[in-house]
Amino acid sequence: MTERPEDVTPAGEGVEPTPFPDGEMANEPFETGAERPPQGPTEVEAPLPVDEVETTEPADDELTLARIALEERTLDLQRLQAEYLNYKRRVERDRDLVKQNATYAALAPITEVLDTIDRARESAQQQGLELEDGLKTVADQLERTVAGLGLTKFGTAGDPFDPTIHEALSHIGQDPEVTVTTCKVVAKAGYKIGDRVVRAAQVLVVDPADS
Repeated sequence: MTERPEDVTPAGEGVEPTPFPDGEMANEPFETGAERPPQGPTEVEAPLPVDEVETTEPADDELTLARIALEERTLDLQRLQAEYLNYKRRVERDRDLVKQNATYAALAPITEVLDTIDRARESAQQQGLELEDGLKTVADQLERTVAGLGLTKFGTAGDPFDPTIHEALSHIGQDPEVTVTTCKVVAKAGYKIGDRVVRAAQVLVVDPADS
């Protein structure tokens, strides 16, 4: 059968061009003798190393949460321990204060009895005598007892005057032998329990002479 000219498909016509990876068309006509560009394989990006891929393991999350919880509990225990130590110190301090107050209240009236013993002793010494055996025994025992409870006696002639522990009954002039106001005569001794003054020493004072 004779082909009609219109039935013949020219070379390169009616064929869909196939694209190459580099963007050129496979079926595009090219000049005879022209060198076709080399068709190399398409470059593919290499996958990231395993250690560079961010992954979140459930075990790591649980370990982190456990560590945080442990730190919080440790801080709570430390706070509780500090509060307990502070409470213990307060209780001990309050206990000592109650004990000291009770001792103060019990011994304060006894200072008057001790004053009487001191006057009796001084009177006997002025006569060149000593306390009678019975009175001396009672006086010594009482003084040892109150000393064992923490009551201490203070105040002697010649002490520098200290308004925190001395009560000046009177100024009796000046004394060239002193450089500061000084207790010249002790009318009544003072008593302390620790650093707490039970009764101030009652004294007569002298001032240094004017220069």
